[in-house]
Amino acid sequence: MTTEVTFGVEEEYLLLDEKSGQASPRAARVRAAADHQPGLGRHEVDDELLQALVEVATPVCSELDEIAGHLERFRRAVAEAARLAGCRMAATGGAPLSSQPVPVTRKQRYRDMRADAGRLVDEQLICGMHIHVAVPDRSAGATALGLLRPWLPVIVALGANSPFWESHDTGFASWRTVVFGRWPVSGPPPFIADGAVYEERVEALLATGVIPDRKQIYWHARLSETYPTLEVRAPDVQLDVESAVTLAGLVRALVVTALRGGRRGHRPLDPPASILDAAGWHAARHGLSADLVDPRHGTPASAADVVSALTDHVSGSLKELGDHDRVTAGLERLLDGGTGAERQRRALAQGGPEGLLDVIAPDPAGGPGR
Repeated sequence: MTTEVTFGVEEEYLLLDEKSGQASPRAARVRAAADHQPGLGRHEVDDELLQALVEVATPVCSELDEIAGHLERFRRAVAEAARLAGCRMAATGGAPLSSQPVPVTRKQRYRDMRADAGRLVDEQLICGMHIHVAVPDRSAGATALGLLRPWLPVIVALGANSPFWESHDTGFASWRTVVFGRWPVSGPPPFIADGAVYEERVEALLATGVIPDRKQIYWHARLSETYPTLEVRAPDVQLDVESAVTLAGLVRALVVTALRGGRRGHRPLDPPASILDAAGWHAARHGLSADLVDPRHGTPASAADVVSALTDHVSGSLKELGDHDRVTAGLERLLDGGTGAERQRRALAQGGPEGLLDVIAPDPAGGPGR
């Protein structure tokens, strides 16, 4: 396995009214302002399903420092563009305050989704982090997907950053995971042994007529239909860049470990779908603040022990990629300082709604979340 395995990160951001903190449908204005920001190329900021959301995507990268550099410039420049458009850019997995319905972006695909799914589309004020890792081909990628699948609930727990919804504490660390799980094809992917089986599963789903196309396969991890990558979609967007970098490095190592295991014919852990669903729900509920389901045994263990098991599982790949020290230090910070969800709750308790907004939507000149 070469030590240069390319990868990239997509981040979604929520736009909030600068005074009320409610979702603000100003994506078109933010995108127009972003095109004039010195830190951004033209059209690097894209739209999303609802007009209070925008998305960015790094170029193909080889090193964590590259990922960090791109995410830092995106956040700084998009936050400034949002300020110029009269709103705030928030790095949170879900809209924390009650909001009026936000219109869908003016694309036929999005209009069709709104007509088909109604209230579910209205509630898609959620933001994820998607990590794309290069794979040699779709067959190798599908085999790797089968091998890494049992660890996805741990990624959900580590990436939890959406505790609030409609001005209430949901009691969940990742409410985004719950909201997204309402789509017909979502949650943990089924066990898939190879590329042929993957295509059979996808074609069978399309044949039902329930989803119109492959873009509505919203599993926590899937093969990209656009790039030669395995795409892990489990984490919420992160409060800060270094947490995002930690998850990106961990996921890349997890994919590299799975690719190696596939070539060597390793027998995968294959928990029943019901166990994996339960583990994912529990991870979304608690984040790192309670036990997690240990994927090796299907039994509860402390979050620290399960994260340690995952680190051990990918340790060889982390070292090979040169990411071991940075990723393990980042995981220790998440275990010691809490996920984004825990940090959001602390901010609200200490500073009220304005303190919460300062954490999830910091001033572009610098401050919390930088």
